Amino acid sequence: MSKPRGRDLDLPFPGTTGTHNAITDVPGLEVGYTTRIEGDGPLVQGKGPLRSGVTAILPLGRLAEPQPVWAGMYALNGNGEMTGTHWIHDGGYFVGPVCITNTHSVGMVHHAAVKWMLRTYGDVWQSEHLWAMPVVAETYDGVLNDINGQHITEQDALAALDTAGAGPIAEGNVGGGTGMICYEFKGGTGTSSRQVEVDGEAFMLGALVQANHGLRPWLTVLGHQVGAVMTEDRLLDNELGSIIVVLATDLPLAPHQLRRLAKRAAIGIGRGGTPGGNNSGDIFLAFSTANRGPLPQLAGPRRSLETINDELFDPIYLAATQAIEEAIINALLAAEDMTTLRPAGMICRAIDAKRLCALVKGG
Repeated sequence: MSKPRGRDLDLPFPGTTGTHNAITDVPGLEVGYTTRIEGDGPLVQGKGPLRSGVTAILPLGRLAEPQPVWAGMYALNGNGEMTGTHWIHDGGYFVGPVCITNTHSVGMVHHAAVKWMLRTYGDVWQSEHLWAMPVVAETYDGVLNDINGQHITEQDALAALDTAGAGPIAEGNVGGGTGMICYEFKGGTGTSSRQVEVDGEAFMLGALVQANHGLRPWLTVLGHQVGAVMTEDRLLDNELGSIIVVLATDLPLAPHQLRRLAKRAAIGIGRGGTPGGNNSGDIFLAFSTANRGPLPQLAGPRRSLETINDELFDPIYLAATQAIEEAIINALLAAEDMTTLRPAGMICRAIDAKRLCALVKGG
């Protein structure tokens, strides 16, 4: 049974969410996971214990033909990896899935994502000179997982892609977030969404985070510095983790606007208290599912994009920062305790929801 989320606990998050309060509220978008929790006892490299996985996002669902997804990317602190970003900067789009895993599994997941694209869009790739550059990002789970054992397989990534679906999605110890730590509590995968109205028309903006960042004293929830009080069971002296933020929307936005939106993820994670640690890969992707059309290689000589006037962006930026803040708290609330491997024998505790609520609601 899933644990209560932030709004279930009456934490006063601002903004109006979509139906599922998840990135999957963006129409057509699908999310899938492979979660591997295997073995116990002391760490034996190559044998486990294994606590990791893969998160897969299909921005446009399962289309019959590949289409570009207009995108922007921003790194607040680049101590990490997100593949495909050079072309996102230059071309303004990517094609195919977005996957998130652990630091030492990026290559395997990238290999599998390419295979999935070739399998899914085989006729196009056979008839045209196209290249596959999926987006694969990572955070480090080496405190809780045998990361150096490189257990994540091609099949794990393919399974996450093949099982992706719409509707409510799991949080906490799932997918790429399985072995992650957030503000020295058990972290992982979290999501949230916001409704945005522009010129009388309703749009959706969703966030998904793989939260593996922060030190306990920094933790701030809805303006309350709760980490300074919740000092038990600390694990770290220095930050070892990162956070990946994926922002998705059906707002019609151009690539330069999406890069500006991605930058606001720095403010979203900053609401939780992090200053962006030196060892943290704080890397953000924003994409729009609007302005559908064929690949440039298969399109005509002229293209046009519908875009929102920049002067109307303040509510969009606000929605993004709110959704990210809530997604991180949802990740913390959904997570379950996990024993540490390096150093051995400690427990990475899930946050105490009752105490958290008392600290926030009590002022």
